[in-house]
Amino acid sequence: MAKNSTSSTTAPDSVWLACGRHLGPEPEQDARRNLIALKAAGVLDDFLDLEPAEAARSTVLHPRDESADPGPAARRLFEARWRVSDDVTVRAQLTTYDPEARRKKGDGVTWVLAAEAERAWEPHWPSPATMFWPDSDRLAWDYDPLQDVRLRSANHLPKDDDDLRHRLRDCTRQSWYVHVVVHEAMTPDARGQRPVSVFLPPSLRHRVVEHRATPEQAQIADFAMKRELGVRMPRGGAVVLPARPRDPEYDADRYTVRNVFLDGSEPTELLDRIKEFAALPRPLPADAERALTRLRHGWHLLTPEEELVHAQGLVAKYAEALDAMTNARDLYREAAEEAQAALARATGGDGAPRASVLGPGASDGSPLNALTKVFGRFRTPKK
Repeated sequence: MAKNSTSSTTAPDSVWLACGRHLGPEPEQDARRNLIALKAAGVLDDFLDLEPAEAARSTVLHPRDESADPGPAARRLFEARWRVSDDVTVRAQLTTYDPEARRKKGDGVTWVLAAEAERAWEPHWPSPATMFWPDSDRLAWDYDPLQDVRLRSANHLPKDDDDLRHRLRDCTRQSWYVHVVVHEAMTPDARGQRPVSVFLPPSLRHRVVEHRATPEQAQIADFAMKRELGVRMPRGGAVVLPARPRDPEYDADRYTVRNVFLDGSEPTELLDRIKEFAALPRPLPADAERALTRLRHGWHLLTPEEELVHAQGLVAKYAEALDAMTNARDLYREAAEEAQAALARATGGDGAPRASVLGPGASDGSPLNALTKVFGRFRTPKK
């Protein structure tokens, strides 16, 4: 995949976007099995499984739009359609990609997921990620593509100071996710080790990466965040990290929580700050913008109603083309008849040219001039 950069486009409120790495041996098979099971259970209306080349050739809605091509590194394209809130249709595309050449063999398969609803997205709707990937911790499909961190885990910050700073710097630069750092005032028990994301609404669970600082990392983590990001981390608290480029309206105090009790109880204040931050307008990473463009301009999985509208559109286009061909045929036939009549006048009907036509005194209205004008209508216009 191409290197990420940030675009000036803001993500629409009807869109859900994510990317990650699948570390398992059969990512496409995992997605295919999940789609088949959910369709059989009636969760999905339908799904489609396409080779990238086939997808590029068979784009239905915008057959001439090059943005429908998933790219040379694409391995597979999946589409799914389902309904939320009874009558709101969601369309989603999952594309899997070969690892970049610089990555080691076995470093996983990159995936990009774009989903769009017919109206503004609501957090309580099902996560599009679980429509394609099994919602099981046993399958490692949810790794961040830039860092060795998972979406559904509490990821401890590196012990090394330099690595810690690099982690904080990289995870907020051009990221698709909301990043949260939680400080453990003391080593939590099994209940406190559960990630905060388990308390989030379904559609937010796979948009948040949680980082944990151990009790002894309080000072170094606070110093690194102040230096790299301009925010502070309170002991035993948490902070929602700003994205880069930083939104001028981001208020560090607003997104800092002084106390988070890691005892298995619901951290209400932190959850409210995460939801609030996730609802802010954010510029799309370039790869995310391309994924959204492909979803809108390269869609294949049509409903029967859409297929009918599409067929009617094709019929109208074919009718216009046939009408144009018919008009062109009539014009050529008319010109040919005029040419034959002019030729007959010029030759007297016996094929031999008349002297009056060839003489120096031939007038503009002579049969020869008429014939010349007729043939002139067949000349290719100059460009």
